[in-house]
Amino acid sequence: MACYIGLMSGTSIDAVDGVVLEFTQAGGCTRAFASHPFDPALRAELEALQSPGPDELARAALAANRLADAYADVVADLLRRAGLNPADVAAVGAHGQTVRHRPDLGYTIQLLNAPRLAERCGIAVVADLRSADIAAGGQGAPLVPAFHAQVFGHASERRGIVNIGGIANLTVLPATVAAGAAPPAVLGYDTGPGNTLLDAWCRRHTGAAFDRDGDWARQGQTGAALLAAWLEDPYFSLPAPKSTGRDHFNLEWLQAALHRAAPPPRPQDVQATLLELTASTIAQACRQAAVQRVFICGGGAHNGRLMGRLRQLLAPILVESTAALGIDPLAVEACAFAWLAARRHARLPGNLPSVTGARGERILGVLAEPPPGAQ
Repeated sequence: MACYIGLMSGTSIDAVDGVVLEFTQAGGCTRAFASHPFDPALRAELEALQSPGPDELARAALAANRLADAYADVVADLLRRAGLNPADVAAVGAHGQTVRHRPDLGYTIQLLNAPRLAERCGIAVVADLRSADIAAGGQGAPLVPAFHAQVFGHASERRGIVNIGGIANLTVLPATVAAGAAPPAVLGYDTGPGNTLLDAWCRRHTGAAFDRDGDWARQGQTGAALLAAWLEDPYFSLPAPKSTGRDHFNLEWLQAALHRAAPPPRPQDVQATLLELTASTIAQACRQAAVQRVFICGGGAHNGRLMGRLRQLLAPILVESTAALGIDPLAVEACAFAWLAARRHARLPGNLPSVTGARGERILGVLAEPPPGAQ
């Protein structure tokens, strides 16, 4: 038995999600799950650091310290829930908070003081999981398709696994081939905005952190012209491999099309159109990939209006959450980073070149050791 912890704070910047994943000869199972909302001040600073600003190097370092402390609180909670001691956990896989993602320029930045987290937890920490793939010419994202392939693949069904976090991404899992044949390539890429624009627009106009169940979007009408203007963005027609983030899809991007809209749409109409943007770009990607069944994870799985639109757009393809496959949709990403930590611990590659475009498989992550005698 080997236990690993996975920690994820995604582009929505709404919470730190964590899992304890136990690996046995029979496979893996989740021992505990915890989700802690971000402190509002830390969230505001992480959002501000998405764009250039004054003294941002020092501010980023301090935010990385505070994020490490928030991660450590989740680890402590997980250990309590699972009845484990730090010595029972082989490593923590910690994503950190993405504030820049520019694989086209050869870099990505995830804020996290990993040595501070290792010091606080007394557990080895695997962080900076994207840079090795980018150094090999890849996108550094998405990384979760390798985990999806491990746990969600099917012998006779071509599946689409869609994570709807701040950014939405699709994993295409071909049906398993006969023994002895070359395995078909797993595909995956970011489809575009997931919840990031929906959440940001909702906060600006209602004060709520997110549009619960899509209720506010239900009050609006989709603007065909506005949707078409957003869909003209070159990202949507780029071939895979590709990845994106909040440094591209943000409120400034949203407002650029709004300034040209006449008459100006109501805020709830913009929300309805943003939801349609997320749904339509995901649905188009799934149809182009010719998947036979779609499973949704991430916070978007709990948006009833969004799930309803996906089912309408993809019918007769069945759309459901990963709960149908045995993993809570909110826990999938954290599980993936626990799995990546286990791969790093075993000195095994964690990327899929067919997904990221890297020149080959790479061992991912930088290891921060715990204090002497902690394990």
